[in-house]
Amino acid sequence: MNILIAGGTGFVGKALTTYFTQNGHHMYILTRNAQKRESDPYVHYVQWLTDGVNPIEQLPSIDIVINLAGESINSGRWNEARKRAIVESRLQATNAIYDLITNMKQKPSVVIQASAIGIYGTSLDQTFTERNETTGTDFLAQTVKRWEEAGRRMEALGVRTVFMRFGIILGGDGGALPRIVLPYKWFIGGTIGQGNQWMSWVHMDDVIGAIDFAIRHKNISGPINVTAPHPVTMEKFGKAVANVLQRPHWLPVPSFVLKVLLGEMSILLLEGQRVIPEKLLQAGYHFSFPTIDQALANILKS
Repeated sequence: MNILIAGGTGFVGKALTTYFTQNGHHMYILTRNAQKRESDPYVHYVQWLTDGVNPIEQLPSIDIVINLAGESINSGRWNEARKRAIVESRLQATNAIYDLITNMKQKPSVVIQASAIGIYGTSLDQTFTERNETTGTDFLAQTVKRWEEAGRRMEALGVRTVFMRFGIILGGDGGALPRIVLPYKWFIGGTIGQGNQWMSWVHMDDVIGAIDFAIRHKNISGPINVTAPHPVTMEKFGKAVANVLQRPHWLPVPSFVLKVLLGEMSILLLEGQRVIPEKLLQAGYHFSFPTIDQALANILKS
């Protein structure tokens, strides 16, 4: 297959590119700097979001489109300029993908559109599945809502569209895990905040597996929660990290400290939601790492 991907050089994009190329597929990575990339017989870099450059002219017939593009939400304090960049980068990329597909003579069979469980808002006692239609009122929830609304225009083109609502993605070479684990390696790890906030997580292998599953199963469309079936509280997560690394779990990080250090971005660690991947489970997807102990053992001991 020919797979077009935006955000292909990021944390998830790199893993997907490796997976699909190892299975003999050609990846066409949309980038602002196509000329600076190394050549690979299965990886092709395509210039986009640049005046005077039309990606259509550089592409063969595309079977699958994957859109992961957007400013990282956890790489800097959320001031007003950064919040605008987070929102606008997602909308700009999604609108550009829509325009690209609109101009394709032969439409792809499916669009895999990145999203996030942040759309549900935060809660200590609610459990969220794809059947929940309410949206949270915080910045992240409203950002994801607008992101999905922009992506729904793909459906009007007659293209099956899947919104992958990612939880906290765990991997050894990026994402949140290396930073969360670092205090434990220094023997100063402990519970973050009250510890009773939920963490809906997913192993990178299951992110890749879920995307591949959604591509192959034509009955899947709309929002899909990409989280492991067994979310945990932050306290249980910390204890699991300590157990795998054989380090103490003893020095708590008070909520007010994180709020001072991170500002509004502290919501990523201090508040959460219990999210269940109901549609994936009902469709027959089998998680490679359903529990946090299995996932951490695989990542931290490898």
